[in-house]
Amino acid sequence: MKLPSSFYAPLAIGAPEPLRTLPIRLERMVHFVPPHLEKIRAKIPDLIGQVDVILGNLEDAIPADAKEAARAGFIELAQGNDFGQTGLWTRINALNSPWVLDDLIEIVAAVGNKLDVVMLPKVEGSWDIHYLDQLLAQLEAKHGVEQPIQIHAILETAQGVKNVDSIAQASPRMHGMSLGPADLAASRAMKTTRVGGGHPDYGVLADETEQGGERAFFQQDLWHYTIARMVDACASNGIKPLYGPFADFSDPAACESQFRNAFLQGCLGAWSLHPSQIDIAKTVFSPNADEVAMAKRILEAMPDGTGAAMIDGKMQDDATWKQAKVIVDLAKLVSKKDPERAALYDV
Repeated sequence: MKLPSSFYAPLAIGAPEPLRTLPIRLERMVHFVPPHLEKIRAKIPDLIGQVDVILGNLEDAIPADAKEAARAGFIELAQGNDFGQTGLWTRINALNSPWVLDDLIEIVAAVGNKLDVVMLPKVEGSWDIHYLDQLLAQLEAKHGVEQPIQIHAILETAQGVKNVDSIAQASPRMHGMSLGPADLAASRAMKTTRVGGGHPDYGVLADETEQGGERAFFQQDLWHYTIARMVDACASNGIKPLYGPFADFSDPAACESQFRNAFLQGCLGAWSLHPSQIDIAKTVFSPNADEVAMAKRILEAMPDGTGAAMIDGKMQDDATWKQAKVIVDLAKLVSKKDPERAALYDV
């Protein structure tokens, strides 16, 4: 166990001081790109203005014989573009893979000062974070990286979900966590081949009635429990929860529904695996203009956040003031990057 007195100490001589608070950044969608494909790399300049985060994917969905090309392609796109307010992330290969060490050594050496976050797959416990934390500090020190590179963990094993609290508090580098539903389903022996979203057989049946007839069936969310655990672990440790992937590109309505469920539960964003999902995430993870207007009225009625006020016949108190502040703060953050929504919000 790391003592509180040394929690924020650099883990290597010459490494930058660990962050004590997370940078305030908009991360409604983390857009995955396969960097080994030249035609995808050519689209990066246009994507930078459309998304909140560009992530160069080196892990799943990259063929084994393209791993080195993906790594080199990510370095090329990182070096060749100015990302401005848009985040630059990479998902490295799993810690038990033959590629991960070269992923980290080569990428930090080449673009460590441009890289915001390393996404770590298949995190099982705090020990995985501790290993990556130490290695990143050594590489930062060696290559003169000025700001700590953060770590974003993917929950995609049963053990990882069980250890979610210790993972969340393992390092000051922790940026947040994402749900990895496909690998998690396999780890749990769940009987589904879907990547994100619900399943038509998972639900509850309405009670029988005296009149008989067909009984209504209500589909349920396979991921509600896991998202709730992840959100609680992140919120209690001051890091960011994100929903992961939704792989059925042919069903945008279902994607939007799944993203919205995650947003309402507390997730700040989701992965976009296809360009069609960018606007879905942008819409879902930006607050509704009517909600922002109502939240502004609550804050105006209770300037210091205490007491109570009646608005449209409904009582507002310090609890609803806090809820309103969450919405208005998010609207302000969105407005800095999204001129259209800035005009709607007027914050």
